[in-house]
Amino acid sequence: MRHHRRALWPALIAILLPLSAAAAPAACVTPVSACTEWVTVKGGPARALVYRSHPLDTANDAITRAVVVIHGQSRDADNYYRHALAAAFLANALENSIVVTPRIASHEGRNCRDTLAADELNWVCEGPDSWRSGGAAAGRDDVTSFELIDEILRRIARREIFPSLKSIVLVGHSAGGQYVTRYVMANRIHEGLGVAVTYVVANPSSYTYPDSLRPTTSALPANVAAGAPGYTPGAPARAPDPFVAFADAEGCTNYDNWPYGLKRRTGFAAKIGNDDLKGQLASRPVTYLLGELDILPLYGFDSSCAAMAQGPTRLARGLAYARYVNEKFGAKHKVVVVPACGHNARCMFGAEAALPLLFPKD
Repeated sequence: MRHHRRALWPALIAILLPLSAAAAPAACVTPVSACTEWVTVKGGPARALVYRSHPLDTANDAITRAVVVIHGQSRDADNYYRHALAAAFLANALENSIVVTPRIASHEGRNCRDTLAADELNWVCEGPDSWRSGGAAAGRDDVTSFELIDEILRRIARREIFPSLKSIVLVGHSAGGQYVTRYVMANRIHEGLGVAVTYVVANPSSYTYPDSLRPTTSALPANVAAGAPGYTPGAPARAPDPFVAFADAEGCTNYDNWPYGLKRRTGFAAKIGNDDLKGQLASRPVTYLLGELDILPLYGFDSSCAAMAQGPTRLARGLAYARYVNEKFGAKHKVVVVPACGHNARCMFGAEAALPLLFPKD
């Protein structure tokens, strides 16, 4: 039944789209396998596959917004493309939006065995050098995963192709949320694209803390049940400060190393100074989109000591991190908690609270 419901979305969109977009080029919605093209990086031949609702090199003055979606650890860009199309339909935004979902493929590591095409970039699957942290492609130290998205954003921002474009939203869920939160602080093109860019970070397992402090239970709002179910810690005699020096720093020696902290950085971020990373993180517009029910250790939940230092659940980690960067670094990041959603991209992207973030009004 779940498979049939998922399959109905593209068909429904394909039927209804012509009724609402007769004057605009129709979006590519089905079959999804036909909605692809290759993006070369640094002049090629290295390339990556992207799913897109409109061609990236065909002039289209109907497009006013772009949504670039970063998939999760399964690298199922086709499914994430479907999730984004469904959200665009619900937002009544298919007519004037381009949805782009790159596949950041990997045939490197025990759990990553994607079939790669000729010259397709192959990314490190896990660890501090992985694609989700801006790491270099396997065998290509000169190409990082952050530079792949740089290239895609530059293409979308070309005025000769999309002259009416007013905004770009970069959104990632789960491992894609890890990617986006680190891309926020590291990328060097935000201010120079000529198009407003906003970032939506949805349900990642970890964040990059700009210094060595970590949250306590006091960092979480009292009216949000962000802890794991079935466990209620005893109340201390005196509530701790919201952010303190990590108590197990000697036992968890990598808690402040990249990508959990700024020490021992690798990949793209290694080329950027600490102050620049902190300044860029604080200055850029970010919304943390968190599932109210994302409180279970499922679907690739990071239970390492370095991640657990940031909070017991994905929801807790997101709430604490947003408070931290706002209070300690002067950011103006926002938090949106999505009711009744757990660790599920379709639920998150299609929620009423998420639609105006992904498809902002012109």
